[in-house]
Amino acid sequence: MATTNSKRQRVVIVGAGFAGLTFARSLNNTDYDVFLIDRHNYHQFQPLMYQVATARLEPSSISFPLRKVFQHTHNVTIRIAEVEHVDVDKKILSTTVGDIAYDRLVLCIGCTTNYFNNERVRANSFPMKSVPNAMALRNRILQTFEDTIEAGPAELQSLLNFVIVGGGPTGVELAGAMAEMKKNILPKDYPEVDFSRLQIYLIEGSPNTLNSMSDASKRKSRQYLERLGVIVRTGTTVEDYDGNTVRLKGGETLTARNLIWAAGVTGNVIDGIPASVMVRGNRLRTNRFGEVEGLDGVYAVGDIAYMPTPKYPNGHPQLANAANAMSAHIAKNFKRELKGKPKIEFEYHNKGTMATVGKRKAVVDLPGISFQGPLAWLTWMFVHLMLLLNVKNRLIVFLNWMMSYLTNDSTLRLMLKADRGEGAPLPPLEKPVDTVGRPMVKG
Repeated sequence: MATTNSKRQRVVIVGAGFAGLTFARSLNNTDYDVFLIDRHNYHQFQPLMYQVATARLEPSSISFPLRKVFQHTHNVTIRIAEVEHVDVDKKILSTTVGDIAYDRLVLCIGCTTNYFNNERVRANSFPMKSVPNAMALRNRILQTFEDTIEAGPAELQSLLNFVIVGGGPTGVELAGAMAEMKKNILPKDYPEVDFSRLQIYLIEGSPNTLNSMSDASKRKSRQYLERLGVIVRTGTTVEDYDGNTVRLKGGETLTARNLIWAAGVTGNVIDGIPASVMVRGNRLRTNRFGEVEGLDGVYAVGDIAYMPTPKYPNGHPQLANAANAMSAHIAKNFKRELKGKPKIEFEYHNKGTMATVGKRKAVVDLPGISFQGPLAWLTWMFVHLMLLLNVKNRLIVFLNWMMSYLTNDSTLRLMLKADRGEGAPLPPLEKPVDTVGRPMVKG
């Protein structure tokens, strides 16, 4: 029978997003043995990913090496791996670096892009759910502008049409950033191209942009976008895209070589988690303590968790604030158990939502108050700076923002593409039998 062979309980956390990182940091230097597993060796700050895609920030400004975060801990082990399977009966997690036994499994696996089963859209569009996605999109945007220089009349307009699908914060912020790039940067970088022909379309299926925010924020966000020249189309959806032609609901078509998909998310799925515990959007149903219903020792935290409460009967909003609050609360319950104290049920207290559309243009909804304009923009900047993990990153981002504000420009428009070079690939490693003295189950 698989066992951790330790008096200390082993907590395995899958995912180093907001929820996973908060959970691991909350259990730092406690009497739990913590394994933090992620496919990347860094935490990525998703709310500013669109600024990486539009060459306003470098990826290192919004990425934080996990090993740096836990340099001074004695009980957190980092493993960079893909999860392959979980045996919930034997409590064994199978990964690309070996099988790991656990006492408690905390799933902070978040969400991935939802293409609503449209495989042609998936194959031909650009998502923006990770730093590599954002870098790929940045390269594509910049290469498109280079291609416009030599493009013939027949293909020029398709290169100059950008379609962004999804009118939530990501789509709105990306559309606003691209509109400001069109106005302030592209005419100086490419004087030979007539960028008055560049069209940015924002397609949203609901009746409004930022449809989950207040009426004032919905209305104002659309006004801001349209003043910047963005063509906003609400109440319609994309039904097909072949890499050049976008077909909308009702049969209307747009010609565009670039379609950016920010239209929805669905939970990541781990093989071995039974479908019976999944609800709409592949979220995992939990009780008020984060325990996945019917699975011993398995917890779901953050975006992947569906935790109905009296205040949120349909689950909590899939926001960073909610993920952090839920994670910190459940980790606190873990620490309470070490002291023999009873667990406390979780409820989220909404701290508000916000989005920026451009320079001095933002909308903010706080409990009991909603405001827009320059004050909202300053509020948005302050909150996002404070959410960054360390002072160095805050300073770098702040300096980039100030230079951009003063000059209406940035110096980061670099196409950085992977080059394998001439070196031979490394041979595959054998799966380890143990990890820093703590036994693993052999693969």
